[in-house]
Amino acid sequence: MQCLYVVELARSIRTRSISAVQELAPLEDESSEDSAKDNVEHLLTHQDDIARLMKLERKSEIVVPSKRWFPYLNRFRCETEYLRSSEVIEVVEPILKEERKERLKGVVRNRSYFVCLVVEGLSDFGNVSATFRSAHALGLQSVHLVSSDSSKRYKENCHVIMGAEKWLDIELWNSPEECFEILKSRGYPIATTHVGMDAVSTYDMDWSRPTAIVVGNENRGISDEALELSDLHCIISMKGIVDSFNVSMAAGIVMHHPVCYRTTRLGSHGDLNEEESQILLAEFLLLHNNSAVSVANEYAE
Repeated sequence: MQCLYVVELARSIRTRSISAVQELAPLEDESSEDSAKDNVEHLLTHQDDIARLMKLERKSEIVVPSKRWFPYLNRFRCETEYLRSSEVIEVVEPILKEERKERLKGVVRNRSYFVCLVVEGLSDFGNVSATFRSAHALGLQSVHLVSSDSSKRYKENCHVIMGAEKWLDIELWNSPEECFEILKSRGYPIATTHVGMDAVSTYDMDWSRPTAIVVGNENRGISDEALELSDLHCIISMKGIVDSFNVSMAAGIVMHHPVCYRTTRLGSHGDLNEEESQILLAEFLLLHNNSAVSVANEYAE
């Protein structure tokens, strides 16, 4: 049964329909793949939009983790005042249709920061978009992009959201060292996907602890720097003559393992506590449309 699910997941990378995880379905409006690609390209090449797109305030990048990492502070900054997440929910929820509110709440219940995805040096914006969509559909909330050595197209570390990817927490980094240092400070061991003698099968990995999954460039794979700095090398067990997957497909398969592990043993992949769920719901409500932000600002006045 598990093998069938992985096959269906692989087929769904292009079609965007993952029947077995309907409750985790993306929230964005339906759009063409070209449109999704355009959103990602804009996301990674227009740094000036970043400040405008951020909603709730974020924690410092480097922290001493006392528990599983969660990025948001319980406050939304208006012109001169701060609103707590409970206040944002109180004033913004009434402007949404009941169906939309319930869908947002369902998605929040299935969000997880226990595992995060790191994409290193991808040169194809379509592949970046596909990995984003797979992460969101499977319930992973945190995604990191590390620029390639040859093209510093992902500017300085920052949090950004846009278009179909606006429901994810995306951070951009200039090097594996910069990215991995922050992730390790947040309590994430680094697992790079790599074919090597010391590689551990994704079936045999310990998914009971927080993990940062790293996938590499479409042609070169993981960089030497990332391999050296990682804590673990992992591999997808393959049985065919051709022993490779498209990078977005590989990312989807690897991400499925911790989701399956946690769902089987804990009954749910989502790992947010009550306060974190309330904060993330407030963030999603503010992301819904520009009217939501305007309503919150008017309330603060």
